[in-house]
Amino acid sequence: MSTSADEVKGLTFRVFEDGDFQTSDWQKAIFEGEHSHKCPTYVHRTPPCQGSCPSGEDIRGWLQIVRGMERPPAGVSWQEYAFKRSTDANPFPSMMGRVCPAPCEDGCNRNNVEDFVGINSVEQFIGDTAFEQGFKFDPPPPLSGKQVAIVGGGPAGLAAAYQLRRRGHASTIFEMQEQLGGMFRYGIPGYRTPRDYLDREIERILELGDIEIRTNTRVGKDIGMDEVEREYDAVLWAVGCQSGRGLPVPGGDAPNCVNGVKFLESFNKGMLQVTAEKVICIGGGDTSIDVVSVARRLGKIDTINPKDRPEEVIGGYVAHDAAYAAARQGAAVTLTALFKREEMTASPHEVEDALQEGVRILNGVMPLEVLKAEDGRAVGIRLAQCTVNNEGIPTVIADTEFDLEADLIVSAIGQGGDLTGIEEIGNERQFIDADTFYQVPDRPGHFVAGDIIRPHLLTTAIGQASIAADSIDHYLSGAEQSKRPKVDVHHFNLLEKLTEAGLSPNDYDHTQTWGTASAEFAVHNYEDRSAHEIAASDKLFLAHFEYTPRYKRSATVPQADEVLGHFEERHHSLDDEQAVAEAKRCMSCGMCFECDNCVIFCPQDAVFRVKKDKSTTGRYVDTDYTRCIGCHICAEVCPTGYIDMGMGE
Repeated sequence: MSTSADEVKGLTFRVFEDGDFQTSDWQKAIFEGEHSHKCPTYVHRTPPCQGSCPSGEDIRGWLQIVRGMERPPAGVSWQEYAFKRSTDANPFPSMMGRVCPAPCEDGCNRNNVEDFVGINSVEQFIGDTAFEQGFKFDPPPPLSGKQVAIVGGGPAGLAAAYQLRRRGHASTIFEMQEQLGGMFRYGIPGYRTPRDYLDREIERILELGDIEIRTNTRVGKDIGMDEVEREYDAVLWAVGCQSGRGLPVPGGDAPNCVNGVKFLESFNKGMLQVTAEKVICIGGGDTSIDVVSVARRLGKIDTINPKDRPEEVIGGYVAHDAAYAAARQGAAVTLTALFKREEMTASPHEVEDALQEGVRILNGVMPLEVLKAEDGRAVGIRLAQCTVNNEGIPTVIADTEFDLEADLIVSAIGQGGDLTGIEEIGNERQFIDADTFYQVPDRPGHFVAGDIIRPHLLTTAIGQASIAADSIDHYLSGAEQSKRPKVDVHHFNLLEKLTEAGLSPNDYDHTQTWGTASAEFAVHNYEDRSAHEIAASDKLFLAHFEYTPRYKRSATVPQADEVLGHFEERHHSLDDEQAVAEAKRCMSCGMCFECDNCVIFCPQDAVFRVKKDKSTTGRYVDTDYTRCIGCHICAEVCPTGYIDMGMGE
């Protein structure tokens, strides 16, 4: 991607604010006679992208592989190596690269330079390349002989089965729907989660073997909870939230007032082919954006038999004939939200896409009443402008009421659990309680992950499943649960990397009684704080980085006059060259990326590159303490915040 002349910008980063000219007396602070006060220590910290990722992915790690900084082992392409690193935490790179709202990008330190790194787009590239080149997971270890019941075959249940099999445990997934996938399949339209990619990512998990699938089976109805407890060594509840909340206003029980969860499920099952002439969705989150985008694509037909009205399909009573698609016409679709546009919980780019597709969005309004006709059906909704306090509670602004006509009203204001038949596992709110290890309190052998704890992001459910799988592994082996790390994500491990590169330290013979700078049993001058600290932008030498615009993936978003019947995939993958270029924008926060600043600027030549036959990712520079005078220039010019002045008092 080329940068035009008018895009070139200078970047200026200053250590001192205007009027602040104080400098420290380095001579007094550092030197004591002729020996060093403090010398550099190389400290590994977790980057904020990774710390912000609920799945805990080693984002910096797979970006470094894509950019070519971390080399793959012999016989493995960099594309496959990036896939293996990415899927260590999350087995759905194609899906998550498309639909995750990317809290990692919000946390990215590159936002303090010009713009975040396009983590989502590179993750989609990794997943799509795996699809195209047929990458598979490494063979799992031998079976432990333990069997785990997983109730729910959505993102959390599938991720748990994946992580458990990698730990040697077999599982059975009980899924109430006809197919696996949960929200990926039934809650998100296929133009956002293409089914061929989704099917392959599920199939790849099942190829690990010893994961039994029992679809069309609901625990508590088709099989008793007591039977599951008897037959399995542990149970993971990953049932998700299948119930949408109705509108809590007078008239909200009208038959053509439906919830967003059921609306999207009916569409994704192919049952719902058209909606209505005037559709109003109450929401403001990502689910509501999917509802209105689908409604614009489906449109309406001029005349429809009362038994084929959308609410009859969404209620599960009938299914539309596919021939309806030929008679579609555009529908007027409105989304209302309590919050201002910039405060909506939906992803900003999704909101922009909906507007481009012809959705009208009314911000800062709240529903007061559903207006009904004599037959009890909704014909409109009364709204008013509102303010929202810090607790998220709206207050009507006096004399601002207005009415909107509606043929179909969709409530997308939240989701709830449905624990019919398994009520004893839930709480009074129809959710399931969890402790810090994702165990169900006071129920040994029962664990939980996903929306049934509290509705949140898909990436959150996957991250919870990973921790739950770890807890189940401890439970099955009889090991005591250890305290989870403060920064509870998948971390780069230098010792593992050294072993992979054939550079493992020698065995410790326990004869050394004092510190050493030369013995081969230790990694010198290195400290791993990644489980405790996140690399902050104010510790980085930002002036190192040039202005580099983000390499954006292309997207197919139809205009308002093109949206009817438009179900083409939205996000298109980067190619190899684009993915590498975008990955190179990563600033490698908390980890050396071999820029050589510390080597070049050290006035004593005390900092040096490790010899090539001893060097690997995370082990590139070292310090000669006989030369170091503690001037801390190396720490000042380190772009990644990897160098601390330590080794002293």
